[in-house]
Amino acid sequence: MSYFDLRPTSLEQEEGHQLERWEGYVDWRNKPALRGCHGGSFAASFVLVVEILENLAYLANASNLVLYLSKNMNFLPSRSANTVTNFMGTAFLLALLGGFLSDAYFTTYRIFLISSMTESMGLVILTVQAHFPPMKPPTCTSSSCQKVSGNKEAMLFVGLYLIALGVGGIKGSLPAHGAEQFDESTQQGRKQRSKFFNYFVFCLSCGALVAVTLVVWIEDNKGFEWGFGISTTAILLSIPIFLAGSTTYKNKIPTGSPLTIIAKVLAAAMFSRCSSRSSSTAVSSTVVSPTSQSLTVEEQEEKAKSKLPTPTLPGLKFLDRAVTRKPIHPSLECTLNQVEEVKVIFTILPIFASTIMLNCCLAQLSTFSVQQAATMNTRLGSFNIPPASLPIFPVITTMILAPLYNHLIIPFARRVTKTEMGISHLQRIGLGLALSIVAMAVAALVEIKRKRVASQPNLIDSNEPLPITFFWVSLQYLFLGSADLFTLAGLLEFFFTEAPASMRSLAMALSCASLAMGYYLSSVLVSVVNSVTGTLSRQPWLSGRNLNYYHLDRFYWLMCVLSGLNFMNYIFWANQYKYRSITSHC
Repeated sequence: MSYFDLRPTSLEQEEGHQLERWEGYVDWRNKPALRGCHGGSFAASFVLVVEILENLAYLANASNLVLYLSKNMNFLPSRSANTVTNFMGTAFLLALLGGFLSDAYFTTYRIFLISSMTESMGLVILTVQAHFPPMKPPTCTSSSCQKVSGNKEAMLFVGLYLIALGVGGIKGSLPAHGAEQFDESTQQGRKQRSKFFNYFVFCLSCGALVAVTLVVWIEDNKGFEWGFGISTTAILLSIPIFLAGSTTYKNKIPTGSPLTIIAKVLAAAMFSRCSSRSSSTAVSSTVVSPTSQSLTVEEQEEKAKSKLPTPTLPGLKFLDRAVTRKPIHPSLECTLNQVEEVKVIFTILPIFASTIMLNCCLAQLSTFSVQQAATMNTRLGSFNIPPASLPIFPVITTMILAPLYNHLIIPFARRVTKTEMGISHLQRIGLGLALSIVAMAVAALVEIKRKRVASQPNLIDSNEPLPITFFWVSLQYLFLGSADLFTLAGLLEFFFTEAPASMRSLAMALSCASLAMGYYLSSVLVSVVNSVTGTLSRQPWLSGRNLNYYHLDRFYWLMCVLSGLNFMNYIFWANQYKYRSITSHC
């Protein structure tokens, strides 16, 4: 049976009743999806379990990768930081490819399966390299330190970017696949979908909890090959769990390339004729309609003009020409619905852009913050906590806040505001951006305190841990973790509810693209800061092997100022934004 075969099936008519179809959806066998058989909370629960394993596999490596590169591959601290941010940025940017393919040619179901296998291949390569010494550079000594190069370096980057490709596909398909299981035409379905996004972030944290505690401890004490092996096992285990829910899923039918629609609307608006469609319509009506012969040419044009499609969304009047004017070629003919969809995409882009700076701040948690903690006292009683386990603080915060938000804060906000959602998506995003400003100010103050201790002559060049607890660094993790909770959950739901149905996977992938651009921006900022400060003084702010000589506090203050400017930019665009429907705003 094809996607578009709408003839009743025997399943629909058995026992004397007919099941209603989900319009635009099919099951895993490409047969029409049926209400009561496909979709719902049970189907989405498989996605939540898979997300725990997927994020465990990804974050176990990402959180400790900077130390693996510096200790095992002999990279400089700044090179390690930039390599990690480039890797993570690429992984999240490739989510756009996963979202695009899900909307245009494949389903989210198939994209996940392909991507998970790709990620497992990359993890196997890194596991093999970490296990066999001949595939790694020799350990650094006091007299020499040879960084990885040649075939060994190629093997490292092939493994890393196969993981990035797989992670991108999963991030671009899995959230949308889970959200599509709910009925957005009912209030109950929308509430369940909102809960799904909250618990999706909660499950992200569950996977992260295991990753930054158990797996990171194993990597530091047993070897990185054990950590990579656990990640490989986790991602391979997620595949049969995902497949176990196949009979319950409803999968959105691909509707063609959304990028093609965007390009066509832009081209039609740019290359349209000066004359409006009403003139040609009037002439045509004169020929084919005998009753119009009694009307003047002006009356015919006015009558035809009144029948033209009228764009309903405000703003971006330039795009209206794609339907109000005649294109230069018939292939550029656009429908009103296509123009409206493209308008929506362009109006959510400023909101997307405003979250990039927050993710630039989050990038520091995987790079400089880990290196800060590595110089400090990480002992808790008799137990030595790995520096890469610091994300446990925002993880636990998220695991506490997500259920509280869902079961206490939202119901209270609904009673106060008398609206369906209680707190709007844009308000949640704004709260996260405000917290990022506080986080970077706290990070700067903590680094000043750490540097004050490290500046003592007997400590500044020592390899011994500084007599200051790493718990000070955990403060910036707590604030940025809370910021990420509010912004990510709000952003995912905002993109899903506001984007056109034919572009939802691509739109939701923008949240990952924001992460990517944030990590890339972090790399650019480090390079620019070193370039500028290196010309003004002998020592750039962020260079060398010894973190105690870095001016990391100044870099954090710079991030704080940029975050403040970004927040003001967000307030402007959020106030300008008009929700598409009352249900999405409520």
